[in-house]
Amino acid sequence: MKELFPFYSIGHFINQPFNRTEFEVTLFAQMEEPDVEEIHKHSFYEIIWIEGGTSRQTIDYKNYQLSPNSLFFISPGQIHQFEEWRPIAGGSIMFTEDFFLADRQNRDQLFEHSFLDNFYTNQYIKLHKKDFTEVKTIIDLILNEQKRPDKDKSIIQSFLHVLMAQVQRSVDIKNKKSVPKRSLIVYKHFKNLLDKHFAENKTADFYAERLHITQHYLNSIIKDITGRTTTSVIRARSVLEAKRLLTFTDQTISEIAAGLNYFDNSYFTKVFKMEAGATPVAFKKMASEKYQKG
Repeated sequence: MKELFPFYSIGHFINQPFNRTEFEVTLFAQMEEPDVEEIHKHSFYEIIWIEGGTSRQTIDYKNYQLSPNSLFFISPGQIHQFEEWRPIAGGSIMFTEDFFLADRQNRDQLFEHSFLDNFYTNQYIKLHKKDFTEVKTIIDLILNEQKRPDKDKSIIQSFLHVLMAQVQRSVDIKNKKSVPKRSLIVYKHFKNLLDKHFAENKTADFYAERLHITQHYLNSIIKDITGRTTTSVIRARSVLEAKRLLTFTDQTISEIAAGLNYFDNSYFTKVFKMEAGATPVAFKKMASEKYQKG
């Protein structure tokens, strides 16, 4: 499908669009407002930390109100809208998959973090002050190393790995649940496949076959992580794309349904309403008023 939104690299967010940097850490107090479209996608991961003030963020139609002692996570491919970023105290860590995985044999290591690449987890976590202080201590190490004239990429990568492990521990404590790493890895591989094939309206069996596991095992993993069946998650991904198309294109509902391999409009409307809580017509009206003002 044609890309609807600008896809930005880290360089765009430091107003150096041709800079191919794979890592940046910046404080909001020192950050120039980036010259980017209000609604966009990232080609990188971002962790925002908030020490003071509040901020509004939207990820794929979900709204978040950020407040002190909190973290906010953005993954590649998500539709992000940074509605308000001044005045807040805190900053942003931006890194690519290649930066995180450099010189690592285990390419699945990034997938072991439940707070990334997961449409069904909360993009936002409010921490107890003690837990936030522990996370911020590691962030300060990264900030200090980044400022050094002799900064060392391998040291920053090591600190980033420690930070991610500490954040995962904080998330597990907050959620009172730790998902097995193997399950997370399978889920993330499933999500990547789904992002490639959702428009084909494939069945759960299609994804299980490509992951070389049984449909029952896949369903148990998806259920454990998202609380939903595999079929429900597949359906939700199609509806998410339909929402985007309804909001940002002039395609008719019939055209959108057909593009997602739903050839019965009444069934598509039923599926859409089940997921979105409104018919496609009602959703389009609401979304147009919110996202296409003026």
